[in-house]
Amino acid sequence: MAIATLALLGFLVAVYLWLWKIGLLGGIACGTGSCETVQFSEHAVMFGIPVAFFGVVGYLGLLIVSLVGLHSAWADRREPAILLAVMSGVGVAFTVYLTYLEAVVIEAWCRWCLVSAAIIGMIFLVALAELWTSRATLPVPRTAHGVRPRRSDPRAW
Repeated sequence: MAIATLALLGFLVAVYLWLWKIGLLGGIACGTGSCETVQFSEHAVMFGIPVAFFGVVGYLGLLIVSLVGLHSAWADRREPAILLAVMSGVGVAFTVYLTYLEAVVIEAWCRWCLVSAAIIGMIFLVALAELWTSRATLPVPRTAHGVRPRRSDPRAW
């Protein structure tokens, strides 16, 4: 549920930046930051697509996977936790790259981008915690005869 909530927040931030970038919103509310400088830089577009749109797609994917993981059919399975950890890990790596560009190349900070960086970082940490927890609570494997194997039997683990 925490990842779903954070992903929704990240999705809203990314949609806001994307809609502004494609001209559907008037001004960007950034306070004393340099959002316009960052958003008008050559690095705000990759492969002809606004970077914010990658955030829209990424956060939407995280939101969908996290909601699927909450469904009772998936609640006891590790796949959603693994997928969330991988997806958010890719998001963190991309965010580190973009933050490097802001700091070193563009020399300007977009407050919305920093908010998004914090959100994806929190999602990654929660996903890792969930992955660890789901690993720790896996059922003990049983042999074909229904007997729990001894811990000293390496084939059982």
